[in-house]
Amino acid sequence: MGELGAVEILLAEDSETDAEMTMRALKQNKLTNAVVWVKDGAEALDYLKREGSFADRAPTLPKLVLLDIKMPKVDGIEVLRAIKADESLRSIPVVMLTSSAEERDIVESYELGVNSYLVKPVEFERFVDEVARAGCYWTLMNKVPQPA
Repeated sequence: MGELGAVEILLAEDSETDAEMTMRALKQNKLTNAVVWVKDGAEALDYLKREGSFADRAPTLPKLVLLDIKMPKVDGIEVLRAIKADESLRSIPVVMLTSSAEERDIVESYELGVNSYLVKPVEFERFVDEVARAGCYWTLMNKVPQPA
């Protein structure tokens, strides 16, 4: 995990294996010094809203949220719904990074305002490549409005 004041990416992923692969992919593009990994949707919301164990964190917001759909406590769809319903959070790009290729999950994610939907490739090399490209695009190339 990076310094909490310098967070670029919030990774919400309940699978330790998938989280490690994601962070490895980001590290190959020098993006891991600013990743915070949370293991469920409730922690993701606490982090974003500076509540619970994250109440004392720096007030900066991540440049990107990588969000799994199927997580305990609060699933990724509900986290996405909460982010896009909150005026202070809605401009944060959210990328669903999930194993679900179910059409209803894709449709619902876009209806709620997801910025991108990536299905995790099974092959490690493809997974690393796709995560690295997504991380680079959303944190380095994409421009978002600055908070007032």
